[in-house]
Amino acid sequence: MRRAALAVFVGLAVASLGEAKQHSTFRIHAEANPKNGPAFSTQLQLFGRIVTIEKVPTLSENDVTGLQTYRAADGTHGALFQLNEHGRLALDSLSVDRRGGSLFVFINGRPITELQIDRRVSDGKIYIASGLTANDLDLLKKDWPTRK
Repeated sequence: MRRAALAVFVGLAVASLGEAKQHSTFRIHAEANPKNGPAFSTQLQLFGRIVTIEKVPTLSENDVTGLQTYRAADGTHGALFQLNEHGRLALDSLSVDRRGGSLFVFINGRPITELQIDRRVSDGKIYIASGLTANDLDLLKKDWPTRK
């Protein structure tokens, strides 16, 4: 029994060593009710106002499978993120349940944009119009294949 447990532990340790290090982060937090309390939400100064967001992101870099990038009119960059099945379902549910609310996008720990939830999103794609730097793109492209 001990040998089996040791074999499983060693197998998991070796598997974790083989995983590639993530170069960038992608987090989307939903707007929260300020009455939820500090265990579930936090208040931040974002985009010129104080907002309350859920502490746990709805979507993360684990939900991204690919991206398309481009140069925005303001000189920054934008991207279209393609989500996996888990991310697609989470975004679809969120866009139905939280219609009229906001999503806050953080890339590499930096707030990038606020997205208004105005319709159902079932295609599994998140569009960031602008705000990404060339360094952000370099890191993002190391983690996900760029699609044309």
